[in-house]
Amino acid sequence: MPLFLRFCFSTGRAEPAKSLSRIEFWKQRLNGFLFSPESDNWLSILRFGLGLQVILYCLSIRRDWTYLLADSGGLISRNLSETALAFESPLIPRLGWLVGIGSHFGLGEESVLSLIWWCLIAAGCLLFAGLYSRSTAVAAWFLHLGAVKSSELISYGVDNLTTIGLFYLMLSPLPDRFSLDYQWRKKQSKQRQLLSFWRRVLQLHLCLIYFFGGLTKALGAGWWNGANLWRALIRPPFALIPAEVLVRAKYIFPIAGIGVLVLELGYIVFIWPLTTRRVWLLCILFIHFVIGLAMGMYLFALIMILLNLAAFGPGSLWHQPEPTDDALPSRPQ
Repeated sequence: MPLFLRFCFSTGRAEPAKSLSRIEFWKQRLNGFLFSPESDNWLSILRFGLGLQVILYCLSIRRDWTYLLADSGGLISRNLSETALAFESPLIPRLGWLVGIGSHFGLGEESVLSLIWWCLIAAGCLLFAGLYSRSTAVAAWFLHLGAVKSSELISYGVDNLTTIGLFYLMLSPLPDRFSLDYQWRKKQSKQRQLLSFWRRVLQLHLCLIYFFGGLTKALGAGWWNGANLWRALIRPPFALIPAEVLVRAKYIFPIAGIGVLVLELGYIVFIWPLTTRRVWLLCILFIHFVIGLAMGMYLFALIMILLNLAAFGPGSLWHQPEPTDDALPSRPQ
């Protein structure tokens, strides 16, 4: 009788003991999966990369910051976005809160928005250096989420992915060994046993993102025949490759589209075994690198490469040293 059926339908005095042993076995397996000893190399990559991502985000939007986020006189009224946001949840951070606080101190909207920009880029720089890591991670998450939600009508995937990364970063056991907090301030995290847990959460989240992204693509015909790739590459402002070059390579689009489907749908399966992880990860990184170059979506490519490197890079693309005594998480009791 199969093990599952024996577990469900078996009777007798010996079976409860076997059931308990099975439960204990799977409990230990789950505990080992979530809380195994882990180096903080992945956390260093995540902190360093997200600091750079926030800096580049601020620099890329600096000239249009007020134009995009002002309540009046901008592209889209911030009040419109925040009114729609209030129907989702009144607890989601938004810049209107800070503008309202600033008005009580005699600060105008433009002054408050400018101050928010400087605080956000300062948080990015401090994250990049690893100074006051926990506080700056929380500040960067709050300010970035507020900016994204207050301009939600014109935000896109890279903004949500950056917010996700910052959320996991601020909950992870900071500081890491390569931060200035650790090197200069001699500050260590008291929750090193959670290093493996938060890395697993990030890994599982990426698996869900790729699986459902691939599933959505597979439901239509555009990725099977390459039409979606063609439309993406010829649509301004992403049309960086000359049209005549794309016409000559038109037979590649169906192959490339199917390849993307296979990689995204198979990510949740083939990223875990060590025998296939390196190949799958390199292919995913290559896809995002090409997207960044071919379509000018540099920040999107950067955040996807960063999240993948932090989640699966250490121990797969390069050797990860054994956790040292100060970085080795204690096993949960």
